[in-house]
This record gives sequence, structure tokens and C-alpha cells, in this order.
Amino acid sequence: MKSQAQVVVIGGGVVGASVLYHLTKAGWRDVMLLERAELTAGSTWHAAGGMHTINGDPTIAKLQQYTIELYKEIEAISGQSCGVHLTGGLMLAGTRERMDWLKMVKARGRYLGMDLDLLSADEAERLFPLMDKSHFVGGLYDPIEGHVDPYGVTHAYARAAQIGGATIERQCRVTGLEQYPDGSWLVRTEKGDIQAEHVVNCGGLWAREVGRMVGIELPVLAMEHHYIITEDIPALAGQPEQLHCVDFEGEIYTRQERGGMLLGTYEKNCVPWSERETPWDFGQNLLPDDLERIAPELEVGFAHFPVFNTVGIKKVVNGPFTFAPDGNPLLGPVRGLKNFWVACGVMAGFSQGGGVGLALANWITRGDPGFDIWGMDVARYGDWTTLAYTQVKVRENYSRRFRIRYPNEELPAGRPYRTSPIYDRLAANHAVWGEYCGLEHALWFAPSAALAREDFTFKRPDTHDIVAAEVKAVREGVGLIETTNYGKFEVTGPNAEAFLNRVMANRMPPIGRMVLTPMLNEAGKLIGDFTVGRWAADKFLVVGTYAAETYYERWFDRFLPETGCTVRACAMEYAGLALAGPKSRALLQTLVHQDLSTAAFPFMSFARMDVGTVPALVGRVSFTGELGYEVWVKADFQRTLYDMLVVAGEPHGLKLFGGRALHTMRVEKGFGTWAREFRPSYGPDEAGLGRFVALNKGDFIGRDAVASARADGGGPMRLVTLAVEATDADALGDEPIWHDGAVVGWVTSGGYGHAVGRSLALGYVPKALATRDDGFAVEIDGALRPATRIEGAPYDAAGQRMRG
Repeated sequence: MKSQAQVVVIGGGVVGASVLYHLTKAGWRDVMLLERAELTAGSTWHAAGGMHTINGDPTIAKLQQYTIELYKEIEAISGQSCGVHLTGGLMLAGTRERMDWLKMVKARGRYLGMDLDLLSADEAERLFPLMDKSHFVGGLYDPIEGHVDPYGVTHAYARAAQIGGATIERQCRVTGLEQYPDGSWLVRTEKGDIQAEHVVNCGGLWAREVGRMVGIELPVLAMEHHYIITEDIPALAGQPEQLHCVDFEGEIYTRQERGGMLLGTYEKNCVPWSERETPWDFGQNLLPDDLERIAPELEVGFAHFPVFNTVGIKKVVNGPFTFAPDGNPLLGPVRGLKNFWVACGVMAGFSQGGGVGLALANWITRGDPGFDIWGMDVARYGDWTTLAYTQVKVRENYSRRFRIRYPNEELPAGRPYRTSPIYDRLAANHAVWGEYCGLEHALWFAPSAALAREDFTFKRPDTHDIVAAEVKAVREGVGLIETTNYGKFEVTGPNAEAFLNRVMANRMPPIGRMVLTPMLNEAGKLIGDFTVGRWAADKFLVVGTYAAETYYERWFDRFLPETGCTVRACAMEYAGLALAGPKSRALLQTLVHQDLSTAAFPFMSFARMDVGTVPALVGRVSFTGELGYEVWVKADFQRTLYDMLVVAGEPHGLKLFGGRALHTMRVEKGFGTWAREFRPSYGPDEAGLGRFVALNKGDFIGRDAVASARADGGGPMRLVTLAVEATDADALGDEPIWHDGAVVGWVTSGGYGHAVGRSLALGYVPKALATRDDGFAVEIDGALRPATRIEGAPYDAAGQRMRG
């Protein structure tokens, strides 16, 4: 066995084999894979092997398309059949609400180039005669769907990698990992030690155990998963192979397996497996059958597909496979561990394995995945994701895999989990809560406890008027919102300014001021969007998106100087409250001694001051587009601050408002936000942030790429604001934008603008169309809604209200 390698991949399932192949495809030859038993001997070997292109995240959907197209390539290189059965697929809707969801799926598929067809129940039955159409109202047909042979796919990846120069060691369990001072790794195995520059954890069922070897707890959990295979069905003999079919109401999927049918379920009464530790001696084993537990789903399946009642069950498969809390893979470098990578939690390995391998190989060999993989990045989870929290959320995700997630629906498992100091104060005012990184935040405030609920819908929610009243209170008077759920970093030291000027695209502010700034990668693409406030020569508060805190820390670590600068994440140490509205200055002035007039404390000012008795950092800025102030205090002062603001606000008609109203107001202002408008897919000129990039300040990360792109026109797309002729449903995000009968772009955010009285959408269109005013439409609820481009912001385009 080799004693050295540039990369060691741990785990010989479909994901590890894909990573290995893509490393060789990128030109790296000194790579090896270590498998404790035989290839596929974890979750891969007993997988049903389904593959599909549809996913709620468009980027992941593109990677799934790539994975399916890749099978021809690895078959040709390896000579190993992948057993591809491209049967096409059918998603069946048993309710009108599910049919509305399928309309949304079809619309989102348009700008991804998917050829999806909505069908009536009669049309669906003609394609899939095994169904009883009386249980369904329609369906969605996808021609690029089917199943593969798990053994064949994994061995095709592995053989293609070996042809490319890779080494594979079977029966070689990794027993320990140690990092040298230079960042390289000592990989201890049952066959001897290996020194490696990079280590990739593709451990699958054992990903947690491999992670623990380096002191991390990955948020993954294995769940038991059943499917059955029937005896041969005479009616299938001599017929074309049946479609892959998903029955959402039954929470089951089915496909043909030789002469019979396979039926699997994601049951409500789900059971985790090996909750704390996966035994190393678990091999190509199955778990005991538990048909009684999945009997409710089987009963529905047998009713919806009567042919299952005519034959016996030939085989029952119950095997474990892993999930992350949100069901997406965990991919990328682990913060604080140089050259340690993960690719695990890939529960849809035969749809996503190729794309995961491509992204990670790009990242290792080139320093960047090459495209936007935020939805899969391991950095989306932080220290708050404990083992127990993971178990609660994975079980919820598994049991809901085939259920509708409405845009206004909040999932309840494990909540409340994290709360701010004023949680009880807001709850007493009938806050209706959302969850963000496990943290409770107020979405809206009900008139009474009895009305603190809403119906889930794809239409405008029944809170429409309540949110409108909150918006009106802010636009005409003064509102108060908690902002604890923002990410925050203290950046301090004599080299703090130089560091921030290196990693941020804008020039850092003088003392007493703040700036808005993008953060870019080397390719000049957006990887962050921040406000930076400076209250002393060597003290900065950097505020951004909380969900990306670890993602940002990982980036900061790459460029932090050895001395003279400290970056400290402090999201939960600094609790936040924000005042917004034309009366906000008058209210706050009653609690501070500093002059808050525009002359003395203009827009984008930032200072340390006492608010009442509480020491605070105050910035004159507002995401609502109104005159406003963000007030940051240490968490132990937040209750006192809140109480003082409420009392001081009574004469000014202060009203609490929540995240729904804030969303409406930021869309009315055309303000983008991270993970919607601002993602690594776009450059700053495309996203409308070009004015915040200071090309003349000296060198910074992404400068040359932005300058080059700007010389060539600034990128192909532009973010625009559209007024949409919608009546009872608004754009949410990911809807296609049409122009003159063709799909030209996509919506990133949308909603009803209560202050302007119009349905609005933010989205990207080609640069050539970004100055056109008419001819646009947005596809909502299966219908094209005419739309008009708005030049500037729909509300207060000149920005006088927040600057005055």
C-alpha cells in the first residue's frame, strides 16, 4: 500500500467514488480511496437507485442534471454499465394544493431547461396505467427520471478513477487522523499509515465517526428506510418499462424492478438508526423488517395502485442512510482544519453524487467549487447544531419528505430551541414566530392570542392585512423590530482596517461612520454583503447574514494576518433592536444625549453612546428604507433597552413589526439580501452593487476580476425590479421571468408592496433587457402575469426618507 498521497478519500460509496473520479478528471493523479470493507458496503449497495432532476434549490437541480448526464461518460471510460433505466417520471397530485405546487415546480423548471408537462388524471393514467386515477387530480411528467444500478454506478466511477491514475484500497479501515503543523495529515489505517496533503470525509454511515477523529460533530443522522419488491406481475410482461412514480399523498414512490414493482416510503412514524455511534462492523447488512410500522403508507399505496394487491411480496429491504437536518448534502472544507473536506449526508446519491464530486474536486484543486453551492455547504451549520438537535430535525425532514412545504409554513420540531432575552416580551405581544438557525424571531404580531395563527397557502396569506398595518405604522410613524438574528463580527486591532480593506470590496469608513460593502471571491463573485461600522481607530462591527457566520469565518481565516487583527464572531453576544419610521429620531432622541439631527448624525453614522442607561452601538441605517437606527447591545442589556424604548415610544405611537413587514419594505426599496439576490452566481455589477466596489482603493480580493468583467460589460445579467399584475398570489422566488414569449430570467424575491399597492418581484434578466420597461411576465400559479420593469425603487426612489 502507498504511504503517501496528495489526497486520501475515506469511504467507498457512490459519493467517495465520484469525488475520486473527479479529482483525476481535474488532473490530479496521486489520489487514493480507502474503504473499510468493499465498495458500496454502506448505504449504497441497498439503495433503490432512483434518479431525478427536480429539486427545490435550482443550483442543486443543475447538479442533478449533470449527474444524470455523467453516466454515459463514466460508462464509456470504465467499460462498466451503470444500469441506466431512463423511464421518465411522474409526480402525482392528490389535492388541488399539491397541483398548485406542481405548477410551481414546472415554472421553476423552465429556466433550468427542464421539459416538464402538467397532466390531468386521465393523461397520467395513460402514462402509468397501474394507478387508480380516482385518487388523483393530476400530475407532472419529467422525461429525465428513472433509476440506475448502484453497484454498477459506483464501480464505473471507481474504475474510471483508476484509469485516471487513482489508487483504491479495500478492506482498509481508517483508525485515526492526526494533523501535522504544516497542515498535512497522517492517516492511520489497519494496513499502515499514509501521509496526505488533503483528507476527504466521504464516510457515509460513518461520517460522524470520521469527523470525531478530528474533533468535530457533523450534523448527520441515519434513518431506517423501507422498500418492498413484489413478485412478478403478469400484466407487465411484454410491456414498456413503467415510469418512476411519486405519490405525494401516499408518501410513497414506486418503479418497476425486473418483472415486478418496487415500492418505498418515507413514513411519518420514522425511526433513526444508530443515533449516537455507527458500529464499524456493520457491513452489507439489512435491518429487521418492520412492515407493521409502515403499514399505513402501504395501505394507501395498495389502494392507489391496485396491482400491488394481486401479487405477493418477494423481498423487503430495510436499510439505513444518512440525512442532514434540511435533507441537503454537507459539502466543503471544515473551518479550522486545513485541508480537511467533507462530502456526506448525500441521501440522493444517484441524483446528486456526480455534482457533489465535481464541486468538491473543483474546490480542492482550484480553490473554489466553480459555481454556487451555498445550499450544500457544510458551513451553513454552526456550533448550535448539536447531536440532539440534528436528530429532532432529521426525523422531521424525513417524515415530511413528500409533504408540501408552504411558503408561509414554519416547521415545529424542536422549538423553541434558541431564544433572545426579549422572547417573553414579544410573545406577550402575540408574536408569531419563525425559526432561523435554530433562533426564534418574530414574523408578525397578532391582535390577540386567539388570532396568532395562519392558514398555510400558496396564495396571499390571511395575515395580509395585519402585515399591511405593520408596514403602514413604520412608513407613517415608528416601528420597532428585533434584529438579534443578524450575524455580527468584532474586528479589532491595529491591522483591522488593512485586513477589512483586503477582504471587503468597499473602502473602510472613518471613525464614526459605516459603509455597505460586498465581499467577493477571487473570481469577483458575491460571497457576502455587509454593513461595517467603525467606532474607534481599531474597532469595527461587521454585520451580515447569520446563517453564513461559519462560511464567513472560514473565509476570514484564509486572509487574517498573523498579528495585529482579531476577528471574533459575536452574533448572540450582541442583541439588536431597530427603530424605523419618520418618528424614530424623535423617539430615540429622548433616550440619548447626542444630537441626532441630520447635521450632527447623518445617514450612515455610527457611534458608541448610552441609550438611556444602556451602553450601545448605534448606526443610522435601516433596511426598511425609512429614517431609522440599528441599536446593538450586549445581550444582558436587551430587556432593559426594549422596555425603555417601549415606554419612550408610547407618545409616538410605537408599533412592533416583524420579519414579514421588513421583507415587504425591503422589496419595495429594491434592497437585495444574501442567498436570494446576492450569491456566488453573480458579480457586483450584475447585482446592482457596483457603486459599493472601490476599484481605486488599492488591491483587494476580487478586484482584478471585477475590473476585467466591468471592462467587458459587467457580466451578462442584471437585477431588476418588476411590478407584477398579480391578484391573489405573489412571486416568492425562483419563478421564471418571461419576455416576449420566452423565458429570460428568474425571480429572486417577491411579495406585495403594501405602501405602493403593487405586487413586486426582484429578479435577474439579461443585461440587454434590463433597460426595457414592458414585455415582461412572471409565471405565478401556472399563469403568466404581465409585469413592468420599474426604474429605481418602487418606494422613495431618491432615498430621501432614510437620509432626511
